[in-house]
Amino acid sequence: MLLGGCTNYVARDKLPFPLAGSNCDDNVKVVTVPLPVIASSPNEGITAGALAAFLIHNKDDEINTLLAPQVNYNENFGTTVTLYGAFYPKPEQNIEINLSQSTRINHDYEFRIRDTSQLDKKLELNAFVYKFSDGSARFFGFEAKSPSQRETNYDDDEVGFNLSVGYRIAKHFQIVFGERFRNVSIREGAVNKVPFIKDRFQADRVPGLDGFTAHAQRLSLVYSTLDNKDTPTFGGYARASIEPSFKALGGAEDYRHYEVEMKGFIPLDNARYISVFRLMYNQTLGPKVPFLEQSILGGETTLRGYGRNRFIDNSFLLCNLEERIRLFRWEVFNVTADWEVAPFIDLGAVMKSLDKARTSSFEYNPGIGFRATVRPNIVGRVDMGIGRDGPAIFVGLGYPF
Repeated sequence: MLLGGCTNYVARDKLPFPLAGSNCDDNVKVVTVPLPVIASSPNEGITAGALAAFLIHNKDDEINTLLAPQVNYNENFGTTVTLYGAFYPKPEQNIEINLSQSTRINHDYEFRIRDTSQLDKKLELNAFVYKFSDGSARFFGFEAKSPSQRETNYDDDEVGFNLSVGYRIAKHFQIVFGERFRNVSIREGAVNKVPFIKDRFQADRVPGLDGFTAHAQRLSLVYSTLDNKDTPTFGGYARASIEPSFKALGGAEDYRHYEVEMKGFIPLDNARYISVFRLMYNQTLGPKVPFLEQSILGGETTLRGYGRNRFIDNSFLLCNLEERIRLFRWEVFNVTADWEVAPFIDLGAVMKSLDKARTSSFEYNPGIGFRATVRPNIVGRVDMGIGRDGPAIFVGLGYPF
């Protein structure tokens, strides 16, 4: 399929905004790369298909637009048609869309925008609006060692938004105010071989089992010395957040989220080797907190040896260690990409509270990742992690953390 790739030049007036803008040449370089899609995760099972990535470049030969139509097949969801788009009209702004529809249950419609160009680049605006339905969702019960024998399936159908405004109060410090809303419906899932959640668990023991609405406000203090927000090679990052939810403002219950996160990027040999770590603690306090609003581990950004939402409880503690190694820098179809291998270890556990943490509760997920990075903003990745339920393979865009 790679042999079908090509580079063309298209007149800018043939590519309407936001595909190409004033930062592009009159003749715009468009690189087309067809790729196979093969993924296997504990929740979804095996997915196979193909995509074509269209890379539209600006005057500086950086990617201005990425368009990726895709078709794949999964035995649980049937055929899925997807269009993903990422637009970078200027360095301080990016827009993402995702339009995906399956022939059975699943769909995903997303719009995301980030703008850091306002008030002399001191103001950062983020907006994320979504509507999705995931018929592969799983629930195993609460607690750290919830056994695989208690596995259940359901359709997680949601609509919501996440808004935030950040203001830089010092050279490396930012204060962020956020607003989050989600409406969740729990329905019959797509995986027939796994019991339906409501056939095994009762609503009085699993809050939110009959669906719920979450409406929360967030306050965060962020410290960052990262050299790039999307593809960092050097620096540190720390964030402390509090997010209360009130019934008086439309939430299902009164509860509070507390979260602390720290990340570090240490380069060696001119950034050919980058040692990366992340430490994260999350706690949820309150009675009758909906199960999908509690502290959750599992999936492509936390414990990569498990499917999404594998472990749920009132708190979690997480550590990710990863060594990103650039094997070579290769130009394919006039696009220069860094090809990386990334062995990693994910350690994490859920618990009632931090003082209840026990070493025996922690999951140990070794694994390896393969990434292609087109700087400054595009990362394609394949991560394979191994947990006690078996291996998991995740395919996606962007670094996992």
